Amino acid sequence: MRRGRILIFILLIVVVGLVVAFVALRTLLQPAKPQAPTTVQVYVAGQNIPQGGKITPELLTTITLSQDQVTTVEYTTDEQADLLNNKVAKFPLDQGVVITSSMVTDASQAVAIAGPQWAALIPPGMTAISIPTSRLSLASYGIDDGAHVNVNACFLFVDVDPAFQTILPNKFDPLDGVTTGPNITIGGDAGLQEGPIGRAELDPSFLQPFYIEPNEPQRPRPTCQALFQNVVVMKRGNFLLTSVADAAAAQTAQQQQQQGATPPPDVVTLIVSPQDAVTLSYLVYTDAKIMMTLRNPSDQSRMATEAATLQFLLSQYNIPVPAKLPYALNPRIDALAAPALPNDIVTVQPAP
Repeated sequence: MRRGRILIFILLIVVVGLVVAFVALRTLLQPAKPQAPTTVQVYVAGQNIPQGGKITPELLTTITLSQDQVTTVEYTTDEQADLLNNKVAKFPLDQGVVITSSMVTDASQAVAIAGPQWAALIPPGMTAISIPTSRLSLASYGIDDGAHVNVNACFLFVDVDPAFQTILPNKFDPLDGVTTGPNITIGGDAGLQEGPIGRAELDPSFLQPFYIEPNEPQRPRPTCQALFQNVVVMKRGNFLLTSVADAAAAQTAQQQQQQGATPPPDVVTLIVSPQDAVTLSYLVYTDAKIMMTLRNPSDQSRMATEAATLQFLLSQYNIPVPAKLPYALNPRIDALAAPALPNDIVTVQPAP
């Protein structure tokens, strides 16, 4: 009798274990129900915010995004609401644009002035200066407001007379019968004509002296160097006209911009130190050729560069100077010209 009870108890335990194992196995094999994605509220511009405008709650609104669509540079209402306090727009923000950390800057360092609103974007100790530019120097217009650039400059050097400050060689004028001392008289030579000062050389074959003069003006020596690195572009092109008298012109410019009829920008405004601004002023008024190169805004590195000269190119890139051979190419080549291709557009000048 007792043995039968034990057997029944064991069977009951086995049955309960099988039921539990079946339920657990069924639960594991069932596909997990997708959880509802967590949504967050992200700040966007509720209306157009001008460059330098202070970010206030009245100018903002929110949109609902899934948690996995929100990046760390965006501002959410639950975690980063306080981070937008005391911020100003780095550049004009259109209505509906999601606010990110790269679009705003801290306004605590802005100087309280009664000037243009974009002046608050200039950090203390820095200044903004405009320089002429072109499509080539703007990296094919890839450089825009807020970009980080390096500034290169190219010069042409010539030899000058220290006293005259004129390009060498000087011209000479023969003196005729001028007395320079008690027994020294300089007589004119009819064979010498007025011209540039050359040099005397002795022909090794005939042992005859020759007076050699240059047959062309002095050739300038070009040099290029990177002057500034990691410079912030404040504005590409002109700032918007804000006075009442210029309201009509500003409206016309805005309409042209919307229609795509605005002329390409010919100036760019850079944020530099006062000393660099003086250097840029010198470069502009000495007709140096300035070119900007676009860089990653997160790249804060600075690299030492060497000035590019003819000697640097020959040594750095192992360019040999061609030897004088007893044969040459035909036809004669005096200048490098791009080859004419079949698909080139040929412009025919109208007859006068």
